Amino acid sequence: MELIEAIRRRRTTNGAFLPDPVSEEHQRLLVELAGRAPSQLNSQPWRFVLVEERDTIDRIADISGSAMTTTMSRGTFFERYRPYFRFSQAEMDERRDGMLFDKLPKPLRPFTNQVFTKRGQFLMNALRVPQTLGEENRKLVAGSPLLLGVMLDRAEYRKEARNAFYSVFSMGAAMENIWLATTELGLGIQFVSFPMEIEESWNQVEQLLEVPPELELMAVYRIGYTPPERRRPAIDWVSNERKRPSQYVFRGTCATPQQGWDDQPVVGSGPTGQGAAGQGTTGQGTTGQSTAGPSTMDRTTTTDGTT
Repeated sequence: MELIEAIRRRRTTNGAFLPDPVSEEHQRLLVELAGRAPSQLNSQPWRFVLVEERDTIDRIADISGSAMTTTMSRGTFFERYRPYFRFSQAEMDERRDGMLFDKLPKPLRPFTNQVFTKRGQFLMNALRVPQTLGEENRKLVAGSPLLLGVMLDRAEYRKEARNAFYSVFSMGAAMENIWLATTELGLGIQFVSFPMEIEESWNQVEQLLEVPPELELMAVYRIGYTPPERRRPAIDWVSNERKRPSQYVFRGTCATPQQGWDDQPVVGSGPTGQGAAGQGTTGQGTTGQSTAGPSTMDRTTTTDGTT
């Protein structure tokens, strides 16, 4: 697979994985490619823990599902990520970011405009939406054949230092290498974020993984082989839009948006490239998170997201 095609096809998998274990060959390849990422002064601050033990995965799944139920029922999830919610195609077309809720149960559809109000929160709690989504999240994480914990060396990642950015940037580059590699290997990957929403929950995950004091756990991902067909759950959303160049690129100074690139064909965008650039298909890269969190957060629907 060409690099450009792999980048355009990159997706977040928020659906169920096949039960097959991830082969040791593929596990080794993923971390080897991660280790080839750039880092400041070749510091290589990243550390990884691969988790296949069923008991550990199940316990992390319980923590994730419970954390999702709690944050959803308290309303903190909606308060924190309100800027990224879209409830109409027109809004999504204008903003070209966030998640478009295009699939909701009939009882909830009339109340989408009230989702951020006390009445809307009361309705969702009355319908036990947080519990439903939390259980879906738990089952999805529990069904993952492999979890990947990503850590940083505290000697390199010093939060109080200005150059702490270097370590975070390097970790992001390492994870992008893994993400692109999963695209070629027939694997899916998703950020398991809800435990991070509650400090106590995140501490529990750190304890399960026995993270030593000299390392800081930064993220946990679920990885597995993707099935050929996927179904969408009752609550789901899409996030395949991308901003146009004029919305995020400037020319000369930040006072001058880039003009003339929005509608021009992109180099290398043949029939495959065009489809991979963000159209996707239902079940393989078109939906965003609905049961596991905001994009850079994990999404635990049974389809895959572009984020």
